[in-house]
Amino acid sequence: MIFDEIDRRLLAELQAEGRITNVELASRVGLTAPPCLRRVRALEESGAIQGYHADLDPATLGFTITVFAMVSLKSQAEDALRSFEEHVLKLPEVRECHMLNGEIDFILKIVSKDLQRFQEFLTSSLTPAPNVASVKTSLVIRRSKNEPGVPLG
Repeated sequence: MIFDEIDRRLLAELQAEGRITNVELASRVGLTAPPCLRRVRALEESGAIQGYHADLDPATLGFTITVFAMVSLKSQAEDALRSFEEHVLKLPEVRECHMLNGEIDFILKIVSKDLQRFQEFLTSSLTPAPNVASVKTSLVIRRSKNEPGVPLG
């Protein structure tokens, strides 16, 4: 799909404020409400907009620990990679999972209530996962930037 300037403005506004009303969105991008809604639906159907969500504060909800885990597997065969990915999908503490190239096969973003619960998760759910050779973890000290989405200008 080719995106024109109005599409890009719609995407930028929705990325910044997902709960904006269609009327307000239309006003911001210079459209009336009906064509604005049609364009948003087309962007959703194309896959450019994959969903809407609330941005929650982990600490307020009791998740005081964020950890990045670098996971190396014993085998990088496709079935071994898929098996690990399927395992990770079942772990609610894992909020992001990215397959990498290089020495590390996956990097995971994990949230936990506290250090003890993270350690229990690490030893009971992650380290014994299928095909895991090693797990190296780094505890987040502070978050300096959290900008979801893509830079639309």
